[in-house]
Amino acid sequence: MSDVTKTVQKWHASFKKGTDFDSWGQLVEAIDEYQILARQLQKEVQSSNSHDFSEEQKKTLGKFATCLEMRSASLQVSVVTKRVTYIIKNILTYNKDFPFDVQPVPLRKILAPGEEENLELEEELDAATGAGSTPSFPSRVPGTLLPRLPSEPGMTLLTLTIEKIGLKDAGQCIDPYITVSVKDLNGIDLNPVQETPVATRKEDTYIHFSVDVEIQKHVEKLPKGAAIFFEFKHYKPKKRFTSTKCFAFMEMDEIKPGPIVIELYKKPTDFKRKKLNLLTKKPLYLHLNQTLHKD
Repeated sequence: MSDVTKTVQKWHASFKKGTDFDSWGQLVEAIDEYQILARQLQKEVQSSNSHDFSEEQKKTLGKFATCLEMRSASLQVSVVTKRVTYIIKNILTYNKDFPFDVQPVPLRKILAPGEEENLELEEELDAATGAGSTPSFPSRVPGTLLPRLPSEPGMTLLTLTIEKIGLKDAGQCIDPYITVSVKDLNGIDLNPVQETPVATRKEDTYIHFSVDVEIQKHVEKLPKGAAIFFEFKHYKPKKRFTSTKCFAFMEMDEIKPGPIVIELYKKPTDFKRKKLNLLTKKPLYLHLNQTLHKD
């Protein structure tokens, strides 16, 4: 039996083990198996020295690895859901610490799709006619940044330092913060979504954050075509809602140590990266610094 045949059989056995755990409801074990297999397939796809598979076969293996990552991500949601189901069922008597390190949702209006744009139009009309008032509003809760993952031999972790963002009306933004997410080509979350605290200061056309965001997946485990998104948000006091002003994204081939500036795009956020329109022609960008940690 050839080595490549043995490798394929090993992959099949690993996948069978994962699907068995999946069907038995052993979600944590299934997640581990899927992620291990996805990593092995990605390593094979990215290897320039491997001649065991054709380019077309490697493309198929890459797509299969993406499916494994997607299933793994959905199971992680299921694990969270199972654990919090007990809490909501027993909320009247539940007195333990919440099992996940998250912050409460800010007490602000949640809008239906399209409603944000309508409210912004109303706000512009109010400003033009002098109508409207500026009611008091609650200050935003702290960010929901997560700690760095434990290191693994041979695996790389990424810390993104959000330094500052350039905007022509930077000084007018109230409670500005950035939502960071990692999406696949279909716009599906691969990581927990994180939010920075409110910016530390404003200066001319810049809003400064100087905050570290720990990406919640080893770089080697990120599927081909994934991207890290940054959505800049600020509060609209007249209408009591938080608005996305613009967004930026960083693709996998841009992950390398050191500073990087990335372009800003007009909302709505296009997680599939198909219809992109620059926010401005002026040299205003999102400024980041990347640190790679390898055990």
